[in-house]
Amino acid sequence: MNSEIYSTHFKVQASAIDERGHVNNLAYLQWCMDAAEAHWKRNAPEALQELFVWYVLRHNIEYKAEAFEGDSLKVETWVTTAEGVKSERHYRILRPADGKTLVAARTLWCLLDAKSLKPAKISEEIRTLFLKK
Repeated sequence: MNSEIYSTHFKVQASAIDERGHVNNLAYLQWCMDAAEAHWKRNAPEALQELFVWYVLRHNIEYKAEAFEGDSLKVETWVTTAEGVKSERHYRILRPADGKTLVAARTLWCLLDAKSLKPAKISEEIRTLFLKK
C-alpha cells in the first residue's frame, strides 16, 4: 500500500510522567490510538464514520528511548494493509529535537458495522482513504 503518513505534534505534559520520571508506557499507546482516530476522522466522510467503527485486535510496541515532561514529540501513523475486515496500522513516535525514534508500533484493527458491531468488509472506498494523494 502506498500510504499517506499522518502526523501530529504535541508537548509531553506532567500527567504522562510515571514514578521513574519519564513517560509512562501507556501514554505512548494512547498517543498512537489518538493519532489513528484523528487520521480516520480527518480522512473519512462523516457518513462513513456513522456506519463503521474500528476495534483493536492486537498491539505490538517496541520502546526504543525515553521521553520526559516538556519534550516536543511527533507521532506518525500510516496504514500498511487493509484486506477483508482487518487493517494494520503502523506508528512512529519521534523527538524532533534530536531525531530519536522513541517508539515503533503497529496495531491490527477490525472494521465493524457501527450498529450491529459485526465485522464489515473493508471497501475500496475505505481502503483508498489512506493512500498518498
